[in-house]
Amino acid sequence: MENLIVKLSEDKRLEPEEYRRLLVCDDKNTIDYLHNTARETACRVFGKRIYVRGLIEFTNICRNDCLYCGIRKSNRKIERYSLSREEILACCRLGYGLGFRTFVLQGGELPDMSDILIENICSDIHSEFPDCAITLSLGERRDESYRRFFKAGATRYLLRHETASPEHYARLHPETMSLEHRMHCLDVLKETGYQTGTGIMVGSPYQTYDNIVEDIMFIGRFRPEMIGIGPFIPHKDTPFGRYGSGPMDNLPADILDITLRLISIFRLMLPDALIPATTALATISPEGRMLGILAGANVVMPNLSPPSVRKRYSLYDNKAATGAEAAEGMNELSASLATIGYRPVVDKGDWRASDS
Repeated sequence: MENLIVKLSEDKRLEPEEYRRLLVCDDKNTIDYLHNTARETACRVFGKRIYVRGLIEFTNICRNDCLYCGIRKSNRKIERYSLSREEILACCRLGYGLGFRTFVLQGGELPDMSDILIENICSDIHSEFPDCAITLSLGERRDESYRRFFKAGATRYLLRHETASPEHYARLHPETMSLEHRMHCLDVLKETGYQTGTGIMVGSPYQTYDNIVEDIMFIGRFRPEMIGIGPFIPHKDTPFGRYGSGPMDNLPADILDITLRLISIFRLMLPDALIPATTALATISPEGRMLGILAGANVVMPNLSPPSVRKRYSLYDNKAATGAEAAEGMNELSASLATIGYRPVVDKGDWRASDS
């Protein structure tokens, strides 16, 4: 099995069945070797630096009805909000004062009529903070909208494909959505010039090892600049509210373990990609974020949103939003990283180490 890890490290790819063998392997020494090799690769490319991005969750209004998501349009129990342009700029000013040089604007998928608002927000941020990068995570938009946002100053976009299987995708989303369109959006983002991110939820309902292997193969072909991998966590007010982060459709009980394996696999496959240690990791385990970094992740995204709205951006239950997960907890985050020999880097950087 260790030969497979050496092969992945050297060739940057495996055959589908070889990826599957790594996913189902129950030998602790082999998995430790996988994580150690991935961590050494990340350190060789990026050093002991962890890139810090300021996350602004500016709206929980969404036109979609994804079955797993707490801010789906059919959830009548959630209190909706949308930050104003001035409130968003205030978040950026706070982050800029803390040293952040990348702002990540994340929100539900707004109606098309909101595109002019998004465009203006990007323009405002770019005008006031020209030395900062703007990352968007706003779902599927029109092709022209992506181009307008890019022209207004946004240069990075995260759009998780969620699953590369059309059948699995259909079980997670309403009939109005399709994997074909999601993939089209990813292609348009790349063609427009965005540094593009994608990824999956690990342990999502009906997911199988075959699905995960399909995702690995797709990401290997697509070669995104950022890979967002996080565990599925249910939200009580969704159709999947009773699903836990436990055994589902032949996946092992330890979803955290599989998430960490995937972080390491993707680090070896794409050594210079940016791979976040996500808030979802920190939510399912107090050590989740640090374990993600030790498995090869190299990005964290503390929350810059006003504290009054953080709980309302509830994609899943019990989301971590304080302490080291919050922008005001930078000292705590720095101290945590120091315990494992890393340090935060808040400058703009780039999504590829060669440009950092």
